[in-house]
Amino acid sequence: MSEATAYGGFAHRSGGCVAYGRGMTRLTASDGHELDAYEVHPDGASASIVIVQEIFGVNAHIRSVVDRYASFGYRAIAPALFDRGERGVELGYDEAGKTRGIELVMPIAFDAAMLDVTAAVEHVSDTGPVAVIGYCFGGSVAWIAACDLPIAAAVGYYGGQVFGMKDRTPAAPTMLHFGELDHGIPLDQVQAIAEAHPGVPAHVYEGADHGFNCDARPQHDARSAAIALGRTLEFLAANGVTP
Repeated sequence: MSEATAYGGFAHRSGGCVAYGRGMTRLTASDGHELDAYEVHPDGASASIVIVQEIFGVNAHIRSVVDRYASFGYRAIAPALFDRGERGVELGYDEAGKTRGIELVMPIAFDAAMLDVTAAVEHVSDTGPVAVIGYCFGGSVAWIAACDLPIAAAVGYYGGQVFGMKDRTPAAPTMLHFGELDHGIPLDQVQAIAEAHPGVPAHVYEGADHGFNCDARPQHDARSAAIALGRTLEFLAANGVTP
């Protein structure tokens, strides 16, 4: 089981964490690694969302995603998966950021990352049902979480490695979002995933590219992001993950 120490806006009690706001939480994974996580815990929350980062770290955008789900009433947390290589990573959406992100993600994909996501799931599990939602690299992590972790639901946005893991079957209800123009995930791969898993909704957004949900990227597509969010919230509610 994970252990947690809270700081920066959270209260702490022996043996656990009582959150009453937003801030950074320190998690301990099963291998002893300690990592930070950005967490928001609204009063009265009865379900939780683990947000899994892109290759750009738990940056301002990912924190805004946590904030947004918390604004809907969910307890939400984003573990800093890059803490295994470098702490406090916040990269921009330029070529330098992409290059550094790839360097940092390679050693943790996917075994180490899953230890840290598991720690986050365990940390929030006392609140109620837990869903994992991931973006880019995190979209592939969400697929693995659906297969391996005791969660209520998973949602993956443009996970580039899902196609390579299509022989795995999610144990939790899963939804996927893809951009029509994403050259890294061509539509024939999306079709193959959908054919292998007819019970997994795989939505394709016309005219949208990789990263369409991120309003800090030039590829941001506000309409597609809004539709995907609506579908995600309906999917969570349909599977018992309601705040």
